[in-house]
Amino acid sequence: MALELNNTNFDTEVKNFSGSVLVDFWAPWCGPCRMMTPIIDSLATKYAGKVKIAKINVDDSPDIAAKFNVASIPTLIFFKNGQAIHTSTGVVPEAELENQIKSKLL
Repeated sequence: MALELNNTNFDTEVKNFSGSVLVDFWAPWCGPCRMMTPIIDSLATKYAGKVKIAKINVDDSPDIAAKFNVASIPTLIFFKNGQAIHTSTGVVPEAELENQIKSKLL
């Protein structure tokens, strides 16, 4: 299951983390976000120990979403050593997202 992020743990888990992180910016009322949930959770299990996969609720942490210019959800931001290196918006099929993880984060 994906790690839940918020204002308290974002810096520790993402910004100051020396490794690869995929962050799913989502909200519970967002239908496409709910479509991504099983994909995110599946990949979190598959890449455990290799890539940290996390979710952040934009309603609970709007300042973090604004910092990364998240204007629509779901938005997936790929981080490497605390730096945002790639952004994907909208529903992404699991195979395509896995390819993006392999090419951007591994």
